[in-house]
Amino acid sequence: MFKSLFLLTVVGVALGSARPAAAQVASAAARPASTPAGAAPTSVEARAEALTTNMTQALALTPAQVEKVRAINLAAVRSVEAARVRYRQDPAKLKGYVDDIGLARLDRLKDVLTSVQFARYQQKREEKMGIPTIRGNQGNPPPGLPSRGDE
Repeated sequence: MFKSLFLLTVVGVALGSARPAAAQVASAAARPASTPAGAAPTSVEARAEALTTNMTQALALTPAQVEKVRAINLAAVRSVEAARVRYRQDPAKLKGYVDDIGLARLDRLKDVLTSVQFARYQQKREEKMGIPTIRGNQGNPPPGLPSRGDE
């Protein structure tokens, strides 16, 4: 459950709304052009652009990388939104599709980002998901096993 929620967040999907895309677009059109600071973007394009902007700033992307990442993010957000609309009555199937979309996006990002950028992206991603990172030695090894310094 946490993994699918994270993947939805990663691709910029607003989790607070269960409305179909058409309703989101209609409500976005009814709102004034300026949205309050901190408000989640409502259109697919706006979510993909916000995600790309955040990645550009956090990872110091080159202009060429920005364009490639923008295309990857837009395709992923569109796919997730289409899956949300299509499988809104079947959460298990939706979760499977969102997981697949997220994994495909990661594979595509890995091809565009440098190894340092991708490692930084993964670190931030894990922090958002709340995955504890194992740093350093975690106590004494069991008897008979070498410690990290002995390897």
